[in-house]
Amino acid sequence: MKKKWSFFSIFNYLFLAVFAFTTLYPFIYIIAYSLSDGVEAMNNPIYFLPRGFTFENYIQIFKDSTFLNAYVITILRTVIGTVLHVFLSALYAYALTRKNLPGKTFFTFFIFIPSIFSGGMIPNFILYRELGLINNFWVYVFPFLFSFFHIIIMRTFFQQLPSSLEESAQIDGASNFRVFISVILPLSMPVLATIALFQGVFHWNDWFTGTYFVTDESLRPVQTLLNELLTESEALANAAQRASQSGTTVSTGMITVTPESLRMATLIIATLPIICVYPFLQKYFVKGVMVGSIKG
Repeated sequence: MKKKWSFFSIFNYLFLAVFAFTTLYPFIYIIAYSLSDGVEAMNNPIYFLPRGFTFENYIQIFKDSTFLNAYVITILRTVIGTVLHVFLSALYAYALTRKNLPGKTFFTFFIFIPSIFSGGMIPNFILYRELGLINNFWVYVFPFLFSFFHIIIMRTFFQQLPSSLEESAQIDGASNFRVFISVILPLSMPVLATIALFQGVFHWNDWFTGTYFVTDESLRPVQTLLNELLTESEALANAAQRASQSGTTVSTGMITVTPESLRMATLIIATLPIICVYPFLQKYFVKGVMVGSIKG
């Protein structure tokens, strides 16, 4: 059957195409810049294709042991922080589904109150210092182990599972923890994958914690390092602009690599892993975000 093209359909496709292009173009521009000769890119505008194609920007980054160490810290905090967050949040949510849990209302408000009232920057800093988390790797993990909204989403999903499954396992002698590990978790992959994706992206993109609570350079994550590169690049650009206005020149100390080209290459390296992970969680993500949206 031949499809009829209405004015609305044409407008809709055009609008979506323009929207997709405006979303993708910044990424295309960054890729092209990161693969360009830094001096060529600085002197000539780049639109879609690299100028003076080279991998030198990426080579320079991977030669830097500081960046590799930051990358390892980011991977470790993402994996450890996400796994612990999902497991403990699921455990807390499953406990809240138990009708015979003593103090169930208290435990619900215990996790709900901090989601409304925040202590602020200074109280958090004092708390972390007293707990020995300043300049400690676990400052990336412990403060983010629980999230009220994630727990509520998981609790809603667990409540939709047939109670007869738990009863059958308990009749066979399984404890509550064994039921949680062997029955509940395997049946909850959509919501677990969704929460893992949310938390993994947060850990991967977080630069704030490394900037304000860590001064040890060996513990900086890659996003904090990238933030510092952005600041240095802007300072260098401002210095070059002032030097140009005064008739003098500023040397970057590099021949084919500039701070801007290094920044673009770092952006790609910092973004690519999370983009690669997303498609594998897509099939669970769609089911997970539907939790609680359907009545009944």
